[in-house]
Amino acid sequence: MAIRLLAIETATAACSAALYIDGEIQERHAFAPRQHAALVLPMIESLLVEADLKPGQLDAIAFGRGPGSFTGVRIAASVVQGIALGAGLPVIAVSTLAALAAGAIRETETQGVLVALDARMEEVYWGRYVAVTNRVPALQGEEAVCKPECVHMPADGIWIGAGSGWDSYGSMLVERAGERVVRLLPDLEPRALDIANLGVDKFGRNEVIAPEAAVPVYLRDNVAREP
Repeated sequence: MAIRLLAIETATAACSAALYIDGEIQERHAFAPRQHAALVLPMIESLLVEADLKPGQLDAIAFGRGPGSFTGVRIAASVVQGIALGAGLPVIAVSTLAALAAGAIRETETQGVLVALDARMEEVYWGRYVAVTNRVPALQGEEAVCKPECVHMPADGIWIGAGSGWDSYGSMLVERAGERVVRLLPDLEPRALDIANLGVDKFGRNEVIAPEAAVPVYLRDNVAREP
């Protein structure tokens, strides 16, 4: 698709920005806990300078809308709102869990991914995805935040487990999944290049929103543990 799209992902310990231009993607990526606010704007600027583009020459901007780190998803939403409002661009909100599933599909060429991100408070952000056309992951059921022992495991099929939740609660999840999970990618992080690819797919289906509607999705109402 002939499109110029900027994408950012800051919902986990990783921070990344990507620029999609007519099927080609350039990305800046770093594993940098608590440094997202300092890194993401320079990443964006370097991509635009390298491509000799101004924000107003883009067609849209996509971001990982969560769930994930509360600070991280707020950073993404605020940066996107600022750029989109200033340049008059539409925004595309992409699930961080879907981006992680897309990364697992891209790396392994598998069809089914069980995504689990460590949500703290002894919970995980959970989603089941199946690859469809062009390896775009389709959500099965709903995304959720819950205890690891309460996740909705599939009844059958062959699956990949991806995300930090499989590191933090792997033994419990593997015991529940049994032989249905054939490989684990516990260190896999969501990346802007997958946000870009999913953003282009959404752009083609006109799933865009106004900048002021670019808000985080937390899945959890209470953000702190009660004493």
